[in-house]
Amino acid sequence: MNKPLIGISTYWEAKASWGVWELPAALLPAGYPRLVQTAGGLASMLPPDDPAYAADVVARLDGVVVAGGPDVEPSHYGAVRADLTGPPAHERDAWELALIRAALESGTPLLGICRGMQLLNVALGGTLVQHLDGHVAAPGVFTTHPVRPVPGTRYAEIVPDPSADVPTYHHQCVDRLAAGLHVSAHAEDGTIEAVELPSPAWALGVQWHPEAGRDTRVMEALVRAAGSGRKG
Repeated sequence: MNKPLIGISTYWEAKASWGVWELPAALLPAGYPRLVQTAGGLASMLPPDDPAYAADVVARLDGVVVAGGPDVEPSHYGAVRADLTGPPAHERDAWELALIRAALESGTPLLGICRGMQLLNVALGGTLVQHLDGHVAAPGVFTTHPVRPVPGTRYAEIVPDPSADVPTYHHQCVDRLAAGLHVSAHAEDGTIEAVELPSPAWALGVQWHPEAGRDTRVMEALVRAAGSGRKG
């Protein structure tokens, strides 16, 4: 059985440790590839590269996941850096924005997770809140909170529960929604927790971290969409 190939964007880290080694590394929390595999896909890591190659990379994939990670550089949405905004990740910003645009232009199914959802909004012309209280319990610790789907959206079809607890860890969120995007879930405090493009496009962003939980439905939906439009 041929499984759809799902590319997942990764971190560049100046220093990482494993075994006897301490070296620069391209890395990704294991929850991401494991979730893709559990959902029925093949996982491929996509470390930052020249944005000019993004379309060629996406052309070889059946689906794209833009993973969570550092804050988006505010200049990408016309804002001045705030005091609580994290350090820039210029290479990753440029690469992931190019991946998102290539996926949208080619009709390749796309899932943005946390930072990935924020970048989807920015790529389409939206802006971000640079600091939000109440969605991080402690540094390096996921917490959970309920999200409510918006009836009639793709997300509501995937997860029809009136309210579902999700793993969360973020301090930024969507501010001005990009033209063309639809809100498909909210947190109880009103924070936008999921966005999507209307059919026939398959592009979904979730503010939480499904790779840190047990609910595989969102990733399974991406894998199904990737499988139905396979390129190989």
